[in-house]
Amino acid sequence: MGQRTLLYDLHLALGAKTVDFGGWDMPLHYGSQVEEHHQVRSDCGVFDVSHMTVIDVDGSDATAWLQRLLANDVARLDDIGKALYSPLLQEQGTVIDDLIVYRTETGYRLVTNAATRARVLDWLAIQRTGFAVDFRVRPDLAILAIQGPHAREKVAALLSPARAALIRELRPFEGIAEGDWFIARTGYTGEDGLEIILPGEQAVAFFNDLVGAGIAPSGLGARDTLRLEAGMNLYGQDIDETHTPLTSNLGWSIAWQPAERNFIGRAALLAEIEQGVQEKLVGLVLEERGVLRAHQVVRVAGIGEGEITSGSFSPTLSKSIALARVPMATGDRAEVEIRGKWYPVRVVKPTFVRHGKILI
Repeated sequence: MGQRTLLYDLHLALGAKTVDFGGWDMPLHYGSQVEEHHQVRSDCGVFDVSHMTVIDVDGSDATAWLQRLLANDVARLDDIGKALYSPLLQEQGTVIDDLIVYRTETGYRLVTNAATRARVLDWLAIQRTGFAVDFRVRPDLAILAIQGPHAREKVAALLSPARAALIRELRPFEGIAEGDWFIARTGYTGEDGLEIILPGEQAVAFFNDLVGAGIAPSGLGARDTLRLEAGMNLYGQDIDETHTPLTSNLGWSIAWQPAERNFIGRAALLAEIEQGVQEKLVGLVLEERGVLRAHQVVRVAGIGEGEITSGSFSPTLSKSIALARVPMATGDRAEVEIRGKWYPVRVVKPTFVRHGKILI
């Protein structure tokens, strides 16, 4: 038996099929993964993501500490509520985790992945030496992600006037506290929506309210196909401690200026650039029948081989798609080995669908 969120019994009551995910017993789907996927793309759905780790950071050196720890620069968060995405790197430039950091009234709030919890907390403790900074994990909080084009309006209709007004005013990638709730306009599906961090004892009632309002409970299966269509990396597959952001389509998340900001991993990334980055993360589209899966070999004629990092059938496109790490010289065509046979694939930018629009 794995760890369980406070909503585990409710998931079972709603008919969820559960699976192990990073040591947590989590809902895979509530009957149909594909229907949940389409519901989020066309309307909205709610995901329990309370297995993720919330870490509050404060202290007089909090900003300087995070500027040292993160590849992105928290100095860009010039107003309370602003958020940014950043890799957390080792000295050799490889990725320990990817996270979202919010500027709060008292410091910062980090939201990190579930499977990396112990590694991240150990790393933060080691790196705290010499800084006047404190951090604390918040196991008392739950996180619900309500995602889809109608998510904000449907959630606002259920809440107090103050919280409804906040939801309507929030800008993308912004999170603001309202009482004991923290409401953010972020997500992992390629759709508009919210991630609400709230006291754990309130989570079951609120989840029930959402379902009662017609917001479909949605599991990890739909969450995975949604994020894959949106070209969003999954830690442990598309990014990990053996690859750098430069080979994972995350170069945009590195803040190189100011040049004197010596974040952990900077020297290694600069050396990689100077030597020439050898690989890149791309999107693949299989035009024939078949399913692309992680670890299948990608062959690029005259150039070399790569590997699929994430692959699945895309409910929105009705085709199989994938993310793959391939040689830098790869063009717009390649082949993938499926059960001993080679199938042609299109190589595209690794974003297939955003905000309901097909981009390939």
